[in-house]
Amino acid sequence: MTDLERFKNRAQAGKLLPRQLAAHARHAGAPRSAAGLDAIVLALPRGGVPVAFAVAMTLELE
Repeated sequence: MTDLERFKNRAQAGKLLPRQLAAHARHAGAPRSAAGLDAIVLALPRGGVPVAFAVAMTLELE
């Protein structure tokens, strides 16, 4: 998936977005905690909460 492609639906976004974010974080040298990435996931209420939850769970964020 290129940077300009969109996800087909929220379920696909919840599956694919964490992979892309993790790859970007590794490349950018993002800080890491003992549990994994040291990051915060924010969501917009209209449909973004389930996607953000999937991202946080996949990336093992607290």
